[in-house]
Amino acid sequence: MRRRFFVDKFEGERAELRGEAAEHLGRVLRAEPGQLYELSDGETVWLARVEKIAAGRTRRGAIEFSLIEPIAAAESQLKIALLLSVVKFDRMEWCLEKATEMGVSEIIPLAATRSEKLLIMAAKKRAERWRKILLESAQQSRRLRPPELLPISTSEDAFRDASGGTKILLSERPDSRPLREVLSGAHAQEICLAIGPEGGWTDAEVAAALKNGFREASLGREILRTETAVIAALAVVRYALEER
Repeated sequence: MRRRFFVDKFEGERAELRGEAAEHLGRVLRAEPGQLYELSDGETVWLARVEKIAAGRTRRGAIEFSLIEPIAAAESQLKIALLLSVVKFDRMEWCLEKATEMGVSEIIPLAATRSEKLLIMAAKKRAERWRKILLESAQQSRRLRPPELLPISTSEDAFRDASGGTKILLSERPDSRPLREVLSGAHAQEICLAIGPEGGWTDAEVAAALKNGFREASLGREILRTETAVIAALAVVRYALEER
């Protein structure tokens, strides 16, 4: 299967790959003129041939392509916004990678009340690395475009600003309905899914979510780690709604 890379834009029948992606393709994958790859500008995908691996200080590692033919590609009609509480960074990165593979369209890191304060303070400095993870994961999973990473937000602000559609707060409270039941009557193609930190949501956060139209949902009686909840919840959402 051909590798896919993202470019800024297509220029007529040509395109150019720059930056770290070009360095990876040229130095690690040892691209050579004549080889074929897939390129996406976030709107369309083209089969492209390597024409030239540019040298020189100003264009170090740039790779020039000629476009051969368009490739059919489309994102799912199901739009999933993930409100993801900040957790330890190795696990946070795993969550971002897998959420991208599962088709999430937008990710908002949350400074939840029970998130570790040092992690919240350091999160802004990690944004560029997180975007790189989203980009690389989107390329690996052959998506049309990577998900958007929004600035870190407090839980209350994120709940208030959440767009329409079906809004779900994963909850450990014993009276929460199973996620599959909450989704059983949903027909919206926009889902906002909020996943809490270790220690769970505070009562004030739950109240703020409910006030802004979120519905509590459970993934079962077991207490799941954040990264487990991400993959489990997204799998349930896609199974329940994507074909509708």
